[in-house]
Amino acid sequence: MLAPSTNEDREWMKELWVNEFGGETVISKGKEHHLRDVEALIAWMDGERVGAATYRLSESDDYCELTGINAVIKGSGIGSELLAVVEQIAKQAGLKHIWLITTNDNVDALRFYQRLGYRIVAFHPNAVDEARKRKPAIPLIGFYGIPLRDEIELQKLL
Repeated sequence: MLAPSTNEDREWMKELWVNEFGGETVISKGKEHHLRDVEALIAWMDGERVGAATYRLSESDDYCELTGINAVIKGSGIGSELLAVVEQIAKQAGLKHIWLITTNDNVDALRFYQRLGYRIVAFHPNAVDEARKRKPAIPLIGFYGIPLRDEIELQKLL
């Protein structure tokens, strides 16, 4: 079951973001997004929170930015379900596309998004190095021992 977030959910999400993103903010294309400023959906299973998706709708620019997606149980379809609902919300708002940023080390995310119809539309070399100046918690080494340096932008037309 998916539901919009409540104040209680925000506390849970804060812990999730600190564990997965190193703090209550994410940075994409040089812009900082604070958890308190994004829309959120929560995935529930058997009365427990099992995932979250955060996003920003920009009706003036016809896009939705996915700022975070987290599934507590990997490979269970939670992430796909959350993403499908965010896409539907954006489409119902009359937006033309959804986009997101991932990092060069996140090969699992690249596979996930491309399987769901997202296309790589831009590469931002050294963007993570720049973000690290504002958010020192970003590690130097990411998944699979890959140096964490660059942002990869993906987009899907709605």
